[in-house]
Amino acid sequence: MQIGKDAIYSQPQQVAAFRFDQSVAEVFPDMIQRSVPGYNTIVDTIGQISAQYAQADSSIYDLGCSLGAASLSASKYIQGENCKIIAVDNSEAMAKRCELHVKAFKSKTPITIVCDDIQNIEVNNASVVIMNFTLQFIVPEQRDDIIKNIFQGLKPGGILILSEKLSHTSQSGNELLIELHHEFKRRNGYSELEISQKRTALEDVMRIESFEQHKTRLKNAGFNDVIRWFTCFNFSSMVAVKA
Repeated sequence: MQIGKDAIYSQPQQVAAFRFDQSVAEVFPDMIQRSVPGYNTIVDTIGQISAQYAQADSSIYDLGCSLGAASLSASKYIQGENCKIIAVDNSEAMAKRCELHVKAFKSKTPITIVCDDIQNIEVNNASVVIMNFTLQFIVPEQRDDIIKNIFQGLKPGGILILSEKLSHTSQSGNELLIELHHEFKRRNGYSELEISQKRTALEDVMRIESFEQHKTRLKNAGFNDVIRWFTCFNFSSMVAVKA
């Protein structure tokens, strides 16, 4: 499948709120590679961690799967008997394109794509749940209930893999991380106009929190350990373990 180049914000425009629509789906692989430091490492390691914790006869959920990168990585590595992956995204454009990606990939662990809001998904018999840069797009008031639902649907010994863009607790630290991220985008070919307009588009759509806030929410839901295994600038990934 041909991958388009992300030029969505390359021209001056009246910037609307960011949406995972058809235009984003068509260029998403290029957008995410040029916007998220360490993305390939994160996705590949999610597959490795999923394989380590996947239990026989259980489900693996990828909530907010976009084009299915994390699902495909997990599917490649998981060797457990009778495991299945349920990949969920509420964007019809993303889900349809995800179907095409999955059909082109053969593996032992089947992937089912569901187009729905993750709030409507009841997590059941899960050994692994993946949220790879998903929670940050959910309104903060709904995040506690989503994490509690995941915890309740996990089997003992199950895990949640949570990747998020983070804020820092001090203003000066936050400004440093933002500038490092903007420089990363510049070095990947984004112009100042693109960086500025994308930031405006995401302003009220992506509300980020600190690692401490995430850890507190996960502990309050019942997870007994939270391991931050990846950090680059203001992007991080963690594993929350259910005892």
